[in-house]
Amino acid sequence: MYPKNKLAQLVIAACENYGVKNVVISPGSRNASLIVGYSNHPGFNSLSVVDERSAAFFGLGIAQQSRQPVVVVCTSGSALLNYAPAVAEAFYSEIPLVVISADRPKNMIDIGDGQTIRQENVLSNHTLFNANLIEGDEQLAKNQSLLEEAFEAVLQKNGPIHINVPFSDPLYEFSDKLDVFNFKSLKPHNNSLIDEIPLNVDELQQFAEIWNQSDKKMVLLGEHFPNELIQTQLTHLIKDESVIVLTEASSNVTHEKFINCIDKLIFPFVNNDFNVLNPDILITFGGQIVSKKIKELLRKFQPKHHWHISKNNEQDTFFCLTHHFKISPELFFSQFFFLTKYVKSEYQRKWLLLKKEREQSHNKYLKNCDFSDLKSFETILQNIPPNTHVQFSNSAVIRYAQLFQLDPSLKIFCNRGTSGIDGSTSTAIGAAYINSNQTVLITGDISFFYDQTALWNKYIPTNFRIIIINNQGGGIFRFIPGPSSTNALDYFETPHNLTASYLCEMYRFEYQKVSNEIELKDCLKQFFEETDKPKVLEIMTPRTLNDVILKSYFKSL
Repeated sequence: MYPKNKLAQLVIAACENYGVKNVVISPGSRNASLIVGYSNHPGFNSLSVVDERSAAFFGLGIAQQSRQPVVVVCTSGSALLNYAPAVAEAFYSEIPLVVISADRPKNMIDIGDGQTIRQENVLSNHTLFNANLIEGDEQLAKNQSLLEEAFEAVLQKNGPIHINVPFSDPLYEFSDKLDVFNFKSLKPHNNSLIDEIPLNVDELQQFAEIWNQSDKKMVLLGEHFPNELIQTQLTHLIKDESVIVLTEASSNVTHEKFINCIDKLIFPFVNNDFNVLNPDILITFGGQIVSKKIKELLRKFQPKHHWHISKNNEQDTFFCLTHHFKISPELFFSQFFFLTKYVKSEYQRKWLLLKKEREQSHNKYLKNCDFSDLKSFETILQNIPPNTHVQFSNSAVIRYAQLFQLDPSLKIFCNRGTSGIDGSTSTAIGAAYINSNQTVLITGDISFFYDQTALWNKYIPTNFRIIIINNQGGGIFRFIPGPSSTNALDYFETPHNLTASYLCEMYRFEYQKVSNEIELKDCLKQFFEETDKPKVLEIMTPRTLNDVILKSYFKSL
């Protein structure tokens, strides 16, 4: 059974033609022809998720891991607006998400008809392309052209697109077959260096000469999908003693000479401490940077040259960008290495000496640290099995994670495009669904409860694990300067006495709760083992001590 509506057939055919495999459908009636079309088509894996906000993040998690476009489909009205947070995240994290919304006909907008809003271009601030399709068989050629433009954007640039499809009644007319449409061929986005146009060597030589004359060079890598070639290239780069490489947990590269815990090293800096270590040349690539401190220092002590490498986005994060290389980092370094030479310098050694000192102070403090958020993270990260996919929620959770040297076999992800707490659980479930490896979400209590409908999902694999750090409120607001100096801390922190136990009972998760270090260590021994249900571990930490302990930790460094 397929929709009789030609416009619905055209949209479905476009998705098939351009390689879409996974379609996340939220229920409705205006999108009936799309629901029937996708769910009956053998080329699609159709998934049903009721809550549109969760559905969009679920789809984003699948796209994050598969690196292929994922479609999310909704009915008309406010349903579409619930996609906005995930669309913004996809936009800033360059994740291919295809939003398809059913709409009322144009003559039914703004006349008081039910479930009707102004849907056209409603997501345009955070989409690569908006295809506002038009009803009528005579418009099929124009609609096909719009769909081709939309898919060209998502395939070539990575990011979200919005396809708005109006449907008049009757909505439930069906056919036994789909029409055939001839779409223009598009090259899918891929990371093959063969398809890229290399940089002009003479132009690149000018930058290499600047590089070869400098004895203080920094490479700063933000969020990045695991990539063996990037790992190899940065390992080669660090052989130059005038180079230091700074990475984050979600950079997914590691080396004993990389600075993997940026804040741990530079947080104690005061006044002009960074003057000795600030670079003359800064190369950046990858996604968003978590470390607020490195952004603060590089904005204050700006390098003479800041070069950003990205096919698409020109990010002037430190307000001193001097050149944007519009190319993949892999091809850039492949060309650049042939033009560079090693430079004698003390720059890398100074960074690494400081790294060693901080690590010693870190270990000394943690050895006698009271049970807290900080101690819990140390215990958790020491017990996660190798090769696990780890999803961190935002706010304090990802920042705690960045204080620890992580097992290099772990694959780390976090929604840092917009740094929101709103879809962390749903994203992790999408990632777990499409992954063969076990996925573990480490989340704060506010983020978890905010996205609790994520558990209303029948596709959660039994090996999925959630670890909740429950400090009974937004603990980060006790640490950052500002909120605690006001008389409205409860409105920043939102204290509560909730636990996840009843949610786990309702959604059929195994549930365990611990409140001290001994219980936590004992629980973690079996927590990751295979069972017939997904599991939640809730760690109750002392709400009024966590910020005291964290401030004491940084002081000890």
